[in-house]
Parts: sequence; C-alpha cells; structure tokens
Amino acid sequence: MVSRAFAPHGNGHAHTKGASRGIRRLALVAVMAVLAAALSTNAARAAAPLRLVYRVSHAVIGDLGSYTYTVEPLGNGAAEILSREHIDVRMLGIPMFHEDAMRTERWQGSRLMAFHGITDNGGSRVEVKGEAEGDRFVISSPQGILTAAATVHPADPCAANFLASTTVMRPDTGAVEKVTVSGGEPGSLDIDGEPVPVRKYVVDGKTRYTVWLNARNLPVKFVVDDDAGQATFTLARCVSCGAPVARLGMR
Repeated sequence: MVSRAFAPHGNGHAHTKGASRGIRRLALVAVMAVLAAALSTNAARAAAPLRLVYRVSHAVIGDLGSYTYTVEPLGNGAAEILSREHIDVRMLGIPMFHEDAMRTERWQGSRLMAFHGITDNGGSRVEVKGEAEGDRFVISSPQGILTAAATVHPADPCAANFLASTTVMRPDTGAVEKVTVSGGEPGSLDIDGEPVPVRKYVVDGKTRYTVWLNARNLPVKFVVDDDAGQATFTLARCVSCGAPVARLGMR
C-alpha cells in the first residue's frame, strides 16, 4: 500500500514534511517488541556479545538505512542492550529526511529495569527515560511523566518474552499502547537465495507488525505496515552467530 506521504505531487515542501512524518513512524516504531523473546535470554547466557545488523528498506522509496543492536551479557541473568538506528532518505538524489537514534536498555531476566533513548532528526531532539520502581515502570519524556505496568516492553527488537506482550512503550515518544500477538505457524523464508525454516508472528496495535523467527528464535526479518506504507528490516549480518545469515538455525 502506497501512502500519500510518499506519493509524488506538486508541492515539494509538503512532500518533504509528509515523508519525514512517514519515515519517523516507520523507522522509530517499526522496531517492535515482537522480535526476540529468546534473543535476550540466549544472549545473556552467551560468552560474547550478540550483534544483529539489519538493512532497512521501504516498499516505494527503497533503501532507508540500517539498524543495529547489541546484547551485552552482564551475568546473573542481567543484560544490557544497545541499539543504533541510522535513516537517510533521498529521492532523486535530494535529501528528504535524516535521523539517528540511540537507545540503551537494562534487563533483569525478562523485566525491563531501565531505558534511555535519544532520537535526533536534525530538527529536533527527543529524550525518553524509564526506570523500574516496585511494581511499575515510570517513563519520563517531553510529554511528561507516565506510569506503566512493570511488564511493559519497549517497542524494539530487544524486548524479552514478546509472545506474552500486551503493553509496549514507544522509544521515540515514551507513549504506551496495547498490543496483541498472534501466529506462530511454521513456514519458509528466502534468505540470500536459500529457504530458511521460520515461524511467523503478527503484532497488532496502532500499527501492524509481522516478524519471522528462525529456529534460534532470531528475527531474520520483520515488516511494519502503517499509513506510510511498508518498511522492511532484513537481517544482513549476525556477529557471534557462527554461521551466515541464510544458515542460522539450520545446524
């Protein structure tokens, strides 16, 4: 589905603003809590950090940039997750939108203990902080102070136990929203010319997300679909996985 945000028209200024809003929704919300339940758990047990690098593309515009996250095991069931997002949108060689996001999460088992994120699109800089306090999670953002349940997960690929997720926090705004998770049916996905066994899940909230997990519970691909169209995140490289992307989970 092609959104008017990316459809060519005569008003260049309005087009730029529309593209910026569309990319912001795609790039900053797309990284969904649906991605890696076992990822955080498995990485916490690993001897070395696990780093996943994704290519980001849009159905109409093409390449958007990259997304990388690294899971650092801290011992005793704790882990720190660092994510970096770089989006650079050009149309006909003309810069349309640029954005960089940096986020740090600290987990204890499947509970989010702390969050800090900064999103900078060149025109504005948004900072979101969160910390576990008793049976709740307190979020601070330009919108004010918001209290969520202790089980809240950030809407990004590092959230643990995503299959049980019902509430997620937007890392770009601090807003909290309800979601439902369905699916899990087996299938096959073409990765680098090879069929990879996967399980497909769908997360429904204000935006619809689809994710494919391989046998190692690694998200090899995920797609966000909203009124700006579809953005696709495809795993391009896995550091410390011990195999090419197309062979992950097959041995």
